[in-house]
Amino acid sequence: MADAPAPTPRADVPGLAGLRAAWRAVAAALVFRGACYAVMIAAAVWNELRPAPTVPDLVLAHLPYVGWVARTNYLVWLAAYLPLSLALLALAPRTFARYTVTAGLVSLARAATLLLTGLGAPDPARAGPGIAGHAPLAAFLELLSPWQVFAKDAMAAYLTKDLFFSGHTATTFLLALYLWRFPRLRAPALAAHLLVVASVFLAHLHYAIDVAGAYAVAFSIYVLREGWARGGGRAGGATIPP
Repeated sequence: MADAPAPTPRADVPGLAGLRAAWRAVAAALVFRGACYAVMIAAAVWNELRPAPTVPDLVLAHLPYVGWVARTNYLVWLAAYLPLSLALLALAPRTFARYTVTAGLVSLARAATLLLTGLGAPDPARAGPGIAGHAPLAAFLELLSPWQVFAKDAMAAYLTKDLFFSGHTATTFLLALYLWRFPRLRAPALAAHLLVVASVFLAHLHYAIDVAGAYAVAFSIYVLREGWARGGGRAGGATIPP
């Protein structure tokens, strides 16, 4: 009787295990980022309660306020940010997890700088009441919802002094840094980031120093987490895992 053929090794098992581990890392990173976001919102609400001056700005002084840009600013950010972040998730879930943790750390840094600075709205004539008329805890819980920006209620809470540094700028710049290893996504990531920065300025949403600060903080935290590439990869020759 001929010997039975040896069973074919299941080469896909290690891959499945690695994929499950990657998705567990993604889930944990998203929970961490959500917690960091809550801390940042708490700092922003506290910041709304203290008086703060409007300061002169060289860039905003020479740029017009564009109403429709101000009204659609969040949608511009969402359209620029969401497809690219989902592309990173699909292409490299472990890198997405690392990016998400780094973004959470940027949110914590932003919470700290909000507490340290006290800047008033760049365009107080158009800033509106913010959280006036809302209890701080109620405003905090309201603002935790990512859908709050779509609220039709004229009395909905919103932020007017969450300025230094610009979250719009930091999130899209950080995403571009993590997408830079994918050559085909470099140009879309850079274009999306520049579109968001332009919308921030045309909506008079932030001072120029808020945008400059976002670059400084986001880049510094990225380099501390990932190193700086020298001829490809991370510093020291390592690469961010896919």
